[in-house]
Amino acid sequence: MSHRVFAALAALALLGVSAVRPPNDPRITAMVAAVSSSQLLADDRRLVGFGTRNDFSETTSTHTHGVFAARDWLLRSFSRIAATSHGRMTVRTDDFIQPKTARTPRAVHESSVVAVLRGDEPGRAYVMSSHYDDCNGDCTDGLGVAPGADDNASGTSAVLEAARVMASTHFRGTIYFVCFDGEELGLWGSAHFAKELKAQGVTIDADLNNDIIGNTHGGNGASELSVIRVFSNALSPTAKPATVNLLGSENDSPSRELSRFAAEIIPQYVQNFTVRQIFRADRYLRGGDQESFQDEGFPAIRFVEPNENFTHQHQNVRIVHGTQFGDLPRYIDSHYLARATQANVATLAALALGPTPPTHVQIVLAHLGYTTTLRWANVRDASRYQIVWRSTTSPIWEHAQNVTGALQATVHASYDDNIFAVRSVDAQGLMSPAVYPLPTRK
Repeated sequence: MSHRVFAALAALALLGVSAVRPPNDPRITAMVAAVSSSQLLADDRRLVGFGTRNDFSETTSTHTHGVFAARDWLLRSFSRIAATSHGRMTVRTDDFIQPKTARTPRAVHESSVVAVLRGDEPGRAYVMSSHYDDCNGDCTDGLGVAPGADDNASGTSAVLEAARVMASTHFRGTIYFVCFDGEELGLWGSAHFAKELKAQGVTIDADLNNDIIGNTHGGNGASELSVIRVFSNALSPTAKPATVNLLGSENDSPSRELSRFAAEIIPQYVQNFTVRQIFRADRYLRGGDQESFQDEGFPAIRFVEPNENFTHQHQNVRIVHGTQFGDLPRYIDSHYLARATQANVATLAALALGPTPPTHVQIVLAHLGYTTTLRWANVRDASRYQIVWRSTTSPIWEHAQNVTGALQATVHASYDDNIFAVRSVDAQGLMSPAVYPLPTRK
């Protein structure tokens, strides 16, 4: 690369990451536009119509009532979607018996629904997940009414809709569309599924988990129509303290880089819709299926509405002093749910259509200096690479420098004052998530 080109790229980088962002990919734009708010609302109400999806209703489920009636409907729905995939989508259940725990009265049959859209490149896999089980004020009550419209028919409807609009597209990566059973009492379905994938040697490059994404009026009176929260975990507790302390890498786990990727992609494809990044695994006193993937070492994030209403979640349906309790379909905002679904479709499509992230990314710490040198190994579907960096206090990438025809480059910015990473860019301009570098003295 000539000094003149290098200087031009360096000057461009100072304008920020958005200055080098490519035009929208028409394939992703079309999938996002195909998301239907009316279909989402119809699916949400259909799930509510089963009366309860409590795990412990499995022994009393009929064709029209209970958790297994909902499961069978999901199987039929995914099978209809699979018929549009030209044989690339298969549908199955993931079944197991969950033993009795200290919190539960007996063992219970768990049955998650899994639709797999086979990609064109082996070794790349992504998950969009939700849970379809629910509960009222007693999560072991298999007989009571439990609508579960927001928690979590909203997320389940989003997974179905994403599968519908994406099934006919060929992706580089394989996509798992999964509706888990057994979330409410211990993330049972997702834990079983993630462990099985790990045991089979399947590497999941991202899990986008959706749980409570359909309500726009919080119990605190707040309402935000143009933002969604994304939760992401930091480094594993097993990370070496010396590495964390030296490099400040506690905020650059694969899950955090996935969150930053979503935060860039979503406003690009969903107009006037942004991400509020929450840098913790999940909300206090709560949890979600993304944690099962994180526990197995897979990058994972959780999408959730910005202002929850706790009079709806895990409540018996009742009116107390004029206040309506219960997770009822009347509180679902189908237009917001559509935008949350579009956010997932944009992120998932950009991941599965885009290039493989660079491998063996290193930051060279051979001597003290005022510049930063990074190197990486080539990946087959990258036409160029991009070095990104930000100040240590910024949650998002602030600067970018394109690198073409080389696997090493030097940036005129200090590694003492900034965080660096490298991402791949393909011929269509799609980018991979950024990869945080490991240090080398050579």
